[in-house]
Amino acid sequence: MFAAHAPAGPARSAALLIAASALLAFASPAHGQGAAPAAVTLTRLECGTNAPPTDVGQRFSDTYAYNGLKVQLVYSCYVIRHGNDVLVWDTGFAKSNAPTSPKQTIPELLGQLDISPAQVKYVGLSHYHGDHIGQASLFPMATLLVGKSDWDVLSDAKATPNQAPIAPWLSGGKVEPLTGDRDVFGDGSVMVLNMPGHTPGHRALLVRLKDMGNVLLTGDLAHFHENYDSNGVPSFNTDRAATLASLDRFKQIAKNLKATVIIQHDQRDIAKLPLFPAMAK
Repeated sequence: MFAAHAPAGPARSAALLIAASALLAFASPAHGQGAAPAAVTLTRLECGTNAPPTDVGQRFSDTYAYNGLKVQLVYSCYVIRHGNDVLVWDTGFAKSNAPTSPKQTIPELLGQLDISPAQVKYVGLSHYHGDHIGQASLFPMATLLVGKSDWDVLSDAKATPNQAPIAPWLSGGKVEPLTGDRDVFGDGSVMVLNMPGHTPGHRALLVRLKDMGNVLLTGDLAHFHENYDSNGVPSFNTDRAATLASLDRFKQIAKNLKATVIIQHDQRDIAKLPLFPAMAK
């Protein structure tokens, strides 16, 4: 065996400089070293006034299931904190004189969490229905995240006569029409998941919390427990086959990640998260 001789003189100095630079590069935050992960929290907001229990056998099954079943449905929005940045997921009904109108706006609720509207970097919409987009316009500086196929409907005045909730993004606001999944903050902690079927561009949300673990928000992929458990398809969904494929994918993700599933419209799932203003961490 023969030992290799280190280069001498200028060549040796250059070699040492290169080696030192490489060590510094791998020790830098750009290579994932030394930078603490952002703290992530999740809070549910009340975004509408509950109507009496709904007979879900009338419209929530295209196979005449759930005959006579009444379920207390709710209107939920969520705020996800990622360090100093904020994502609002779904925006419920607008505050108005309607019986289902929320008693407080999302900005008013955020104030109780010491969050200013200016901190809301993203508004994510699970889909284009009115009980999910009603207060979106209260965050005109935020980037709107929405499935492309749903954005095509929202941005078409003939298909969506009332475009007030998305007016800021029709007049120059930043919108991202999503064609697949979206890693919101670039670290895998908050993922918008492509789950079409209820609407063409329907999305769900995965939030990965340090203490609670993984949480999956359904959007309207399912509206209540029985609907989720039996893969029920509402008669008003836009694509039956896509709905079933999305349910299959969603359940596989839930199983693989051992995630807590929160069905956004089912009152029975409210207690899975701390009650407002407390946050899941």
